[in-house]
Amino acid sequence: GQVRLVFEEFFLFQVGLVLRRREMDAERKPRQVAVDDRVRQSALTVLPFRLTGDQKQALGEIVRDMQRPQPMNRLLQGDVGSGKTVVAAAAMFVAAQSGAQAAIMAPTEILAEQHYKSLSTLYANVDTTVLPHPLKVHLLTGSTPQSERETILAEIADGQANIVVGTHALIQESVAFHDLALAIVDEQHRFGVSQRAALRQKGYNPHVLVMTATPIPRSLALTLFGDLDLCVIDQLPPGRQPIATRIVLPTERERAYRFICAQIEQGRQAFIICPLVEESDKIEAKAAVEEHARLQKDVFPQFQLGLMHGRMKADEKEAAMRAFAANATQILVSTSVVEVGIDVPNASVIMIEGAERFGLAQLHQFRGRVGRGEHKSYCLLQTDVIESEISERLKAVEASNDGFVLAEKDLQLRGPGQFFGTRQSGLPD
Repeated sequence: GQVRLVFEEFFLFQVGLVLRRREMDAERKPRQVAVDDRVRQSALTVLPFRLTGDQKQALGEIVRDMQRPQPMNRLLQGDVGSGKTVVAAAAMFVAAQSGAQAAIMAPTEILAEQHYKSLSTLYANVDTTVLPHPLKVHLLTGSTPQSERETILAEIADGQANIVVGTHALIQESVAFHDLALAIVDEQHRFGVSQRAALRQKGYNPHVLVMTATPIPRSLALTLFGDLDLCVIDQLPPGRQPIATRIVLPTERERAYRFICAQIEQGRQAFIICPLVEESDKIEAKAAVEEHARLQKDVFPQFQLGLMHGRMKADEKEAAMRAFAANATQILVSTSVVEVGIDVPNASVIMIEGAERFGLAQLHQFRGRVGRGEHKSYCLLQTDVIESEISERLKAVEASNDGFVLAEKDLQLRGPGQFFGTRQSGLPD
């Protein structure tokens, strides 16, 4: 009887997704994006290095979708550092060259700026003389100065700006697109169904591509995002090295600090993540402030240490990240707020204090903050427990760099939790 009930629930869930999808297809007739050989040729020049097989396949699927009359709804899943941005850049280029506009939205200003920089660099290689449409990339965030803002908004409205990068503010208030054909969303879990609806209400029926680095096991992704087609990038681009991960026992703490010192003396930088405190944001912030003071005074007096926690205002967090990105601080002491949205190629070590208090997916996300440059990178899982009590979870992270393998493992260890909500483990609703 129980199996039948479970089956019925899943069946209804799937039917619900199919219906939702059908409704969306019927509702909107987006524009079909035209791709000719000129665009194909110049798209190749956008990509300064050879694409991996996975990237090629993902891009092929996305461009095929954009040429159809039904709106694309795709989830592009790729582990940290797998090169999703390059695929996004090429897809946006194709949309812009068919005479339409493309936009990419990021969860934080600093991430939007990073996208803007990397797109500008990629597009700098393109020979614009052969293109049907000149490329014009604009960045629009909360800190865009008022003086520039009006020009940018005007160029978005009359279609001159054909590639727009920004935070979610892009789909709000004063922004009116001339002809938005492709909307790309970075980090789906920060961008809800309601925002996708906001885009539709503005009368844009763009093709939507959602990108995430959170490795969701395939089996789950299909049930979870049944309204999205899935493409996955599994291979690391050439030149990326796996991150060496090690469990650090309580007795080895000093050794870990010495290792961090040695890395910084070679010119590198480090993250130190404070343990999760269940009680509250407030206590967690206080613990981080104290840990920062202790490390600065007793452990690393010779270096500059930055601090970041959840009680800080958005601009204070931005400032802390900027200082770290510019190497004004060599070590960033942070609570778990650092998960998404910072790319510092020079950071080569992340030390996670109280590692057994974090979930497997979260540990993997933290680890993805390093290994983004050409330097060999390290992840130190500092535990408070003795060797015989180390959890399966930590051993799994130490043993594998592959987010998909870990996500499957996580599913076995904890159960899938609540898909559409915030509860991370246990049985699904």
